[in-house]
Amino acid sequence: MLRIRRKIRLETERLTLRAPIHSDFRTWSNLRYESAEFLTKWEPTWSPDHLTRKAFTNRVYWAQRSINSDSAVPLFLERRSDGALLGAITLDNIRRGPAQTGTLGYWVGQQHARHGYMSEAIAAMVHFAFERLDLSRLEAACLPENKASRGLLERTGFKYEGVAQSYLQIDGRWRTHVLYSALRMDRRGRTDAG
Repeated sequence: MLRIRRKIRLETERLTLRAPIHSDFRTWSNLRYESAEFLTKWEPTWSPDHLTRKAFTNRVYWAQRSINSDSAVPLFLERRSDGALLGAITLDNIRRGPAQTGTLGYWVGQQHARHGYMSEAIAAMVHFAFERLDLSRLEAACLPENKASRGLLERTGFKYEGVAQSYLQIDGRWRTHVLYSALRMDRRGRTDAG
């Protein structure tokens, strides 16, 4: 059986966004390990094998299957100047038909935070989702106390929509999240609610 492998590569001023590959394992695992304390308070609990080669291999295969099936677009952020891996962004839960929507998630290594890299990546992913994937709506959620993530979403054009009770398990317990969205044809004004 012939399998079509779609390649997605997005370029920004400072970044290349591309699918993970097997040779990223050591760089990815080191970045995640070094940033563990910074990341784990905002993410679902890491499995005991989270940083292993086997888990990463499964992640690479999942990424390629997801891209090929048009169900998700998981991409790594690579700095163009030196090829450093900075983090990742994923457009997941892509729904077609009358919905035409997807959910945005992202993380960045602690030493690369607050340098504008994720703003650049989100802008590229939003453009790709609306122009190339023909989506109409993107959703994102974060913990209410995650001021950095909330500010990032607002700076990149996402608007506050409300609260989702017990939305995700973070650090082993169900946590309420604030919800944001970006619309392709957005005529909503700025929201200060929440």
